[in-house]
Amino acid sequence: MRTHESQEMYLETILLLRRRKANVRSVDIVDELGYAKSSVSRAVNLLQDEGLITIDENGDITMTAEGLKKAENVYEKHRVFTDAFIRMGAPADVAEENACRIEHVVSNELFEIIKRYFSEH
Repeated sequence: MRTHESQEMYLETILLLRRRKANVRSVDIVDELGYAKSSVSRAVNLLQDEGLITIDENGDITMTAEGLKKAENVYEKHRVFTDAFIRMGAPADVAEENACRIEHVVSNELFEIIKRYFSEH
């Protein structure tokens, strides 16, 4: 995995898949993202090496507490930005696409300011 962004994207994908299905495996991530099996395998192994996920003998992927916290943080950013852009008049698909981009680069400090602003207005 080349960037922090990729790590977050994979964690968010695992989180969302887990909400839809009981067991998540690398092949599910391949299907969801449309990436090459080899790329997903490498990324999943790196996440495991970093202690963000575990993989059992059946290939089932589970997030560690740290991995879950990171995934939920990214997904919260995604939801807040998507909702904010829609409230500002953006079409849902445009809001969604841009939220995906911004969620990975915005600082936590600025995100908290933006989140507070939109919760008050």
